[in-house]
Amino acid sequence: MTRFLDLVRHDAGTALVSEWLTGTAERSRSAADALMQEWAAAEAPSGRLAQHVFLSTDGTGLLFYAQWTSDEDHLAWARAHRARAVSRIDTLVPGIERPGLSRTRLHRSVVHDAERTAGVFVMSTMAAGDVEGTIVPTPGLLATHVHLTPGGERAITIAEWTDAASHDAATTGGVSFKRYTLYHSFSDDHL
Repeated sequence: MTRFLDLVRHDAGTALVSEWLTGTAERSRSAADALMQEWAAAEAPSGRLAQHVFLSTDGTGLLFYAQWTSDEDHLAWARAHRARAVSRIDTLVPGIERPGLSRTRLHRSVVHDAERTAGVFVMSTMAAGDVEGTIVPTPGLLATHVHLTPGGERAITIAEWTDAASHDAATTGGVSFKRYTLYHSFSDDHL
């Protein structure tokens, strides 16, 4: 499996994180495939650098991690094109819930093991002051990538684990999380 650092674009001015709740693995794949077709058919926005789609391991949804040159470039595209881009998906997979988009910047990455393969990615949202407990070396934790919201009050972490069992053994509660596997990834300069 691809490591998260392989996905990071250091020229990104913003990293957008959003979830789509679909309810089933089949609906998640259908939505992801439809979106991939939309992206392939449309002209790539000038400010979008990369887009990555993750499937939740419980089959209930998707996680999108997009890297843009700036928030302004993304907002200009969203105002002009977002509705059209998702309307076909909503027709094919009605009832997708979209709880919202988080605008972040990659603050830091703590890599404990750069050699082993990541079996699962775990996304957590927490107060920025609670991050330190999530980056402590733990059996099976390969790396943690800390993203901060613009005001710096919230953090979204994407942690790489060897497998779900290692993550289960280390989870003590208090922080909500979802597990994902990478489904599709591209950089716009490689389309």
